[in-house]
Formats: sequence, structure tokens, C-alpha cells
Amino acid sequence: MLRLPLLRASCAIAAFTTALPALAQTSTPPTPQAYHDDRADIIVTAIIPRRQGDILSGTSVVAGAELVRALRPTIGETLARQPGVSATSFGPNASRPVLRGFQGERVRILTDGVGSFDVSNTSVDHAVAINPLTADRIEILRGPAALLYGSSAIGGVVNVIDSRIPRRVPDEPIHVDGIATYGSAADERTVAGEIEVPIGGGLVAHADGSYTKTGDLRTGGYILAAPLRAIATDSDEEEIREDGRLRGKLPNTAAETWEVAGGLAYVGDRGNLGFSVSHSENRYGVPSRIDVTEAHDHDDDHDHDHEEEHGHSHEDVTLAMQQTRADLRGEVAVNGAFLDSIRLRAGWATYRHDEIEPSGEIGTTFRNQSMESRLELIQSRRGNWDGASGVQYFTRRFSADGEEKFLPKNDTEQLGFFTLQSVDLGDMRLEAGARYEMTKLRSVPDSDLFITGQRRSFDAFSASVGASQQIVPGWRLGLNLARTERAPSAEELFARGNHAGTQAFELGDPNFSLEKSWGLEGTLRGQGEGYSLSLSAYHNWFDGYIYDAIVDDSVCMAANGGAELEFPCFQYAQADARYWGFEAEASVKLGQVDRYAVNLDGVADYVRATITGSGPAPRIPPLRLLGGLELQDERLTLRGEVEHSFAQDRIAATETRTDGFTLVNASLSFKPFSGNDRTSITVSANNIFDVEARRHASVLKDYAPLAGRDIRVTARLSI
Repeated sequence: MLRLPLLRASCAIAAFTTALPALAQTSTPPTPQAYHDDRADIIVTAIIPRRQGDILSGTSVVAGAELVRALRPTIGETLARQPGVSATSFGPNASRPVLRGFQGERVRILTDGVGSFDVSNTSVDHAVAINPLTADRIEILRGPAALLYGSSAIGGVVNVIDSRIPRRVPDEPIHVDGIATYGSAADERTVAGEIEVPIGGGLVAHADGSYTKTGDLRTGGYILAAPLRAIATDSDEEEIREDGRLRGKLPNTAAETWEVAGGLAYVGDRGNLGFSVSHSENRYGVPSRIDVTEAHDHDDDHDHDHEEEHGHSHEDVTLAMQQTRADLRGEVAVNGAFLDSIRLRAGWATYRHDEIEPSGEIGTTFRNQSMESRLELIQSRRGNWDGASGVQYFTRRFSADGEEKFLPKNDTEQLGFFTLQSVDLGDMRLEAGARYEMTKLRSVPDSDLFITGQRRSFDAFSASVGASQQIVPGWRLGLNLARTERAPSAEELFARGNHAGTQAFELGDPNFSLEKSWGLEGTLRGQGEGYSLSLSAYHNWFDGYIYDAIVDDSVCMAANGGAELEFPCFQYAQADARYWGFEAEASVKLGQVDRYAVNLDGVADYVRATITGSGPAPRIPPLRLLGGLELQDERLTLRGEVEHSFAQDRIAATETRTDGFTLVNASLSFKPFSGNDRTSITVSANNIFDVEARRHASVLKDYAPLAGRDIRVTARLSI
């Protein structure tokens, strides 16, 4: 499987790592400089670093004080207030970003440009193995630009950028960053710190660590949604009626996480090269679905039999996750007539998590071993033309063993070639990108899942073309057209078993073809003295869109050797689909009160998705509006904001309606030391009125609401 390309990639990496020290011997240590990622308007994920206003598709950056204020234990909840972003919200410990209604396989979550190397894509109850506490900034790319990171990034890319491999030589003998947080809703206690030490000759050593412990999450109302509470109230069993009255604490949602990492890098004026090694462990509970139909309705023999035989009420499963990973990053300046620089990024990780039953026994074990590398060739600017090209290699070995195994052992191997070319004509900019991707997937025979073993190969080609025009000074109008192809994932091809995380018997189809789509996106961006505006509108037309839908149990029983099912039968299928929506973000300076600027900002987003022959796509976030008012000077920021999520009435056949909700939040941030923007104390009150809130994008929304009133205190130190 792609052995020759892998050998060539390995040789290229070896040559790169051998050549860079030689270059370093002829260079002199650089003058200390500010960390370039602190320039919040530069999008480094765009391969060719560009200012945010010059990107031809929707982008967001979370950094500095905004990141400190938004910081949560999961990457999904940290980003949930960004335009076009929701979260899977499978309790407080497992929450993955949802971009433009897309989740799972259609969103790539990266750490400094390569994958997170976990199994969060296989199930919503599996946490992402990226700790937001380590982030210096988080960049979100949506639209065609994201496809340079893989065809599975059709929804977008979330890139968490950290400093584990140092990018600069500190000008202090020891540089220290630290952060500590307390959150009242889950009795959350977090502490994290990192140290960078210049050790001479351009070498910089790095070490960091973090620890988080939380109790059960306190919610803002009833645990069960109103329709389930109504069923519980009518039950003949007192225990079920008590379940319907549960409110406040969400059972089995405590967590304990720790992580350590070390890195070493050479930083010179001709290039840099570094590596890091990290280990993390996370033990967390996942909320249970409280069954309120059990045995009280004896007229429905089918439902009664399911619950009497299998009984899923109050199963407090705990997940124990651990990951060890190694990362490499390097860049060498060529300064040639055609080639300006060469960049290398690679990562490898071994991952395991055990799903532990209430008895203490391990029910299922998931293992994942992954490697990803990217080699990027950055062209020298020639007149109005610049660009970049590269190659990306990814491999994954996945296995699951235990009573809830729903996938056979499988391997995925992928090799991609990509290019991005841009021409700047002054008022007009033109850009084109392309990606060719070869994917091979293999499942091993598994008698437990009645699978004889399958091999599939896919060749996918994606391309985009775009243009932006300055209509008046400070205002640009852009248009992108993209044609994308995505290979099915192993889960979509080979799934065949009961999956407790989604409460479904999942049945894949090994005969799936490529998922293809056309995408059109328009953007309007403008800024001036005291204001800014960003609008994006998009429409995607899918051919062979892969989705899961409930079917008659007999379909899954036939695939399961005739055995009875623990959960309803969900079968993956392909059909045409349409996604369209918009995102808007704006800010304006209203005036000045003494030394304080008064700023108003707002966010709005909406997505509508339809699967031909099936109806509305499931788990699509509704219209959302968010507005904030700030008083700000150089050292003090006072902010209040209101977020309103409308009710979602446009639902799939297997879903329930989600009520709208309004959250009111406030925060106060103070920088105690003049000239030190990275040291601050932030106090925030979230969901001040303690309302009951549920995200429609969550499969667990009817059983696990969001946090109630949460008072958070965060202290950040940088010296």
C-alpha cells in the first residue's frame, strides 16, 4: 500500500533533517524577535501566510484575551461562539467542533498542521486528544482553502497552534507562561505551565504540563428534555417518574486529565528544526441516556423487549484515554529564483482508550496508531505571482476489541499532492488550488462481525478557483468555486455492530463510491476607522453524499447473522444533498468614554441542509445571533454579551425538536502590568440567568443540557 511513495517521503525527510544542521553551522544566531503568530491578522494555516482579510473564504482566529475568555476543557466548547461553529456537546468532556453543519469525517482537527491522531471521528463520545490549554492561538478555515489539508476537510479545518516546538529564541534567560482556572459549574480546577530556555547556539528547550479535574457538571434546568419528562410523568414506575424530575447535576460527567511534553529546537537565520514528545491521559465519564419508556407501555412489545433484554438506563460508562505522540517541524530558507523556502511537518502517535463498565471491567478497548507528514515548497514571489505546492502522507491502524466493537481492524493509507497559486493584480486577486489524493483502505476478516475482509482504493481530485475585487478602498468582494471529491472513511465502509456511543447498530457499505460536490462561496469584507465587517454565503451540491438513516431492524439482523439487535438499525447510504448558509461578523467603535473605547460586535450564522429522498439532514444547528458590548482600554476590558439560539423545527425523521435559548454572559479582564499583554486576570459569568440550553448538533441533547451558571476565574502569567 503506497510503499514506494512512503520510501521516497522517508528519504526526503532524512535528507531534510541532515541538511538543516549543515545550514545551521554557517548561520549566526538570530536577533530575538516577537513570535510571529501573535500577529492575529496573519493566517499561518493558509500555507502562504496571509492577512485574514486576504483569504478568499471564511476564516476565524481565536487568540490572546479572547482565547483566555473562551477557554474550556474541550476544543468544541472553546470555539462554540465563533461564526459558523457549533459543537457536538456530548457532555462536558467530549465536544468536537461542528463547522457549517458538518461534523465527524468532514472536519479536520489539527495541531500545528497535522492530525490529532485520536478516534474522535468514530464516535461523539470519544474526546479529541488536543488540549486547548496548550494553544497559543486557534485558526479556523472554512471553504475551499481547507481542502489543502485533505478531502475530509470539506467542512473546514481547526488548527490549534502551540509552541511545543519553539519558533523563537526568548530574550529572557527563562521564559515562563502559566495559566490557572476555576469554574464553578463543574468545580473545574485547571493549572498549566510552560518554560522555554535558550541554551546557546540558537537552541531552545521547551517543557510544559497541565492538570485538570472536574466534578459532575451542574446544568441550568432539568436533565431530560420536555418531551421525555412528559413521558416519565405518565409512567407507572416511580423510579422513572423520579428520572423525569432530575435537574441540576448531570450524572457521570466528572473528569481528570493530565499532560506533559518536552521539545527542543534550533532557530537560525537560515532555518529552524525541532521536535517534541508528549504524553496525555484523560479519564472521564459520559452522560447516560436515561430511558423513560421502560416497561410502562406494555402495548408496544418491540420497545418493551428491547429494554427488558438489554436495559440501558443509568449505565455510567467511564473512558480512560491515553496518547503518546512525537512531532517534528522544520523550515529552511532557500532564497532561490523559484523556491523561497521548504517546510516539513510530521507527527506520529499511539493512542488507546478503554471503555470501563460500572463494574470496573473493561468493556471495549480502542487502539489507534497514526502518522502524518507534510512537505511544503514555498515559491519565491515573481512579480505578481506566488504560490506553494506539497505532498502529504497519512496512515492509520485502528482496532477495537470488546463487547461493543462495531468496526473490524482496519488500515487507512493516504497520499496527497496539492498546490495553491495566486496572482495579485492590484485591485483584483486571483487564486487557484488543486489536490490529488490516493486512498487505500483495508479491513481484516472478523468472524464476530461477519466480515470476510475488504480492500478499497480511491483516487480523488479536488480543485478550486477564486477571485476577489477591491470595490472601494478597504472593501473586497470575493467569489470561490470548488469541485471536491472525498473517499469514504473506514467507519462508513466497514461498520457492522452495536455502537453504544450513538445508540445505534451501525451498518456500513463497502461498495460506496466517492462523495463528490460542487461548492460556491461569496465573501464581502470591509474595514475602516473604527469598524469591520465580514460576510460569507455558501452553497454545496453533493453527489453521493454519505449519511446514516434508520431502517428496518431486519436489514441489520441479516448482516449480523440473524442475531437480535441491542439498538435501532442505522444504515449508511448515499444520495444527493444540498447545504447552504451564511456567516456574518461585525464590530464598530461606538465612541469614547474617558479613556475607554466603547465597542459593539455581533455574530450571526445559519445553515440549511437537505438530503434528497430523506428530508432535512440531522443535527444541523439553527439560526444563531450573538452580540457583545465592550468597554476597553490598554489594561482593562469589561464585556457583556447575549447569545440567542433559535428553536430548530426543521428536523430529520429520527430527531426531536430543540427549543431555543438565550444565554447572557459577562466578563472583566485586567492586565496588571503595563507593557505585558500576556499577563492577565479574567473573571467571567456565563449563563448568568441559569437557563436550560441544548445544542441541536448534539446526539445527546435530550439527555445532557449545557452548563448552567458558571463563574470562572482565570489567571494568566507570562514572564
